[in-house]
Amino acid sequence: MDTITHYDLLIEENNDPFRDPPALQEHMNRWDGEQFLESLELSKNKNVLEIGIGTGRIAVKVAPHCKLLTGIDISPKTIERAKENLRNYSNISFICDDFISYSFVETFDVIYSSLTMMHFENKEQVILKVESLLKDGGIFCVSIDKNQNDYIDMGTRKIYPDTPEYITSLINSTTMTVVNVFETDNAYIIVSNK
Repeated sequence: MDTITHYDLLIEENNDPFRDPPALQEHMNRWDGEQFLESLELSKNKNVLEIGIGTGRIAVKVAPHCKLLTGIDISPKTIERAKENLRNYSNISFICDDFISYSFVETFDVIYSSLTMMHFENKEQVILKVESLLKDGGIFCVSIDKNQNDYIDMGTRKIYPDTPEYITSLINSTTMTVVNVFETDNAYIIVSNK
């Protein structure tokens, strides 16, 4: 099953972390949370890109602290839900497309992604694209699941985790430099600068 179908099905199954009760939201913060957000070094003059905006769980925490937030996601149903969930923010633009093939016209001060890298088959392509979109002095922050199984079984669907060593080596092979790697309860957070 492809990624678009996977996320469209999650919306059809009413799986929307943006609308989770507080206890479930706290559980999801174990993959990113405050340390992740602090690593973005947000300010009102920064343009930010979220790779895999989903239904807006992290975007709702980022949008109030930046100039413009662009969210890209491959799932049409997920983007529609994000637009609904984030309708009160006038500084968010949405793109429904594949991050790798989409032709961005701008560059960004901050690029982040949480639990999205596992959906990309060619990780090197993703990192090279991030490098091309990140302004000099910019920050790239990525959260990857600590689950190091060959795959995560989602019933009828499977996704494939990354290792922090591999993602770090890909970043360091570019003009970006890893400046911090830390752990939350459920994830490795890799922060890099260009």
